[in-house]
Amino acid sequence: MLILLGSESRRISVDVWHPDSPVAIAKETLMLSTDAFFNEQAMRTLAHTQFGGADFGECITTMQRVPPGDTAAWQREWMATADRVAAIAAACAAAGHDVSAREAYLRASNYYRTAYLFLYGAPPCSDLLQAFERESATFRKFALRADPPLEPVEIPYEGTTLPGYFCPSARGHGPTLIATNGYDSTVHELYFAFAVAANRRGYHCLLFDGPGQGRALIQQGLPLRPDWESVVRPVVDYVLTRPEVDPERLAIAGWSFGGYLALRGASGEPRLSACIADPAFTGLWDPMRKLFADLPPEAIANPRAADPALFAPYLAYIESSPALRWKILQRAFWVHGIHSLADYLAIARDFDNRALLPSIRCPVFLAQEENDDIAQSAPAVEAALTCPKTRVRFLAEEGAGDHCAMLARSLFHQRMFDWLDDVFTAGDR
Repeated sequence: MLILLGSESRRISVDVWHPDSPVAIAKETLMLSTDAFFNEQAMRTLAHTQFGGADFGECITTMQRVPPGDTAAWQREWMATADRVAAIAAACAAAGHDVSAREAYLRASNYYRTAYLFLYGAPPCSDLLQAFERESATFRKFALRADPPLEPVEIPYEGTTLPGYFCPSARGHGPTLIATNGYDSTVHELYFAFAVAANRRGYHCLLFDGPGQGRALIQQGLPLRPDWESVVRPVVDYVLTRPEVDPERLAIAGWSFGGYLALRGASGEPRLSACIADPAFTGLWDPMRKLFADLPPEAIANPRAADPALFAPYLAYIESSPALRWKILQRAFWVHGIHSLADYLAIARDFDNRALLPSIRCPVFLAQEENDDIAQSAPAVEAALTCPKTRVRFLAEEGAGDHCAMLARSLFHQRMFDWLDDVFTAGDR
């Protein structure tokens, strides 16, 4: 993207990128808003319909009440829908209709998460905290009524705990998938990403929020860290205490920015038997270096010591776009615990897994969605790995080319879990 910065004679090439940024989704066929960014986020919520996390009519009527670009209306109307569905759940529970109650509680939880998206930023405001509390509470009520019930867990971690859910299959002792999150999701949304499909196939699934994610960020104030192996290690310690878990069949999967995190975790955790990166992502450094390619070499090498004026044109452009302002200034700054673009560039070097990829010994599934910018590093990840690896492309013509194949998640699950079945079966021979 060419952006005019300063005088008309000065043109700086800027390929605007951000972790987890979804491509324009189904913009010609299904629109919930004429605001492109609103539409992306509403479609994200709607995509969980097949796993019980949304209903078409509830999403459509909510978005009909949200004018394009009106973030206050977004928060108000999604909260109203979430409150209405939560009230349905409570009435059903009181009348002893547990199936109806659990279905409504699950949808309400997803709607509460949707409501506070545009409130991201440090420190978290009271409306965000309230919506997150309701998201958590309604999910807990769903979890109690799930069949089998999901167990809330607290995973010991560096003097505190990380929140999670153990989602058991109905098959007793067996294979287990650890699911790790991305940039702006929560352990509750992670349930739709992996747990439903895992349980259907006889896998236990452990969901958790690490530093920079969900409760660990919103309530505990823990920023994201690059050395995810230090997070995964106590998670594996915990899961191996559970009698349901087969220690010889233990996999990790990450979606969105979790594609980087899962790979990084597997590089330092030999007890994992398989790793799924959705998408396969080298990390922040390459895209950030590309974004700031026109900075002087010394500023790229030591951005915090550089003249802040060098970053002013980039900051002005980001602030001119509501989507970029949210993705970078609100979300990324909060998630990383940083305060400037110089900080962002400085930490990006740490969020790079290429030097550690050869350390991974378990088989790896590499997802490459056709139209997802961050998935385009999949071939580089594949080349760096020395372990058994399988790179799988998800195409737009299949309806699967968007970020994390969100609109074709069943196809993703089919390919991923069939691969994982084969890996574990081969290990039994």
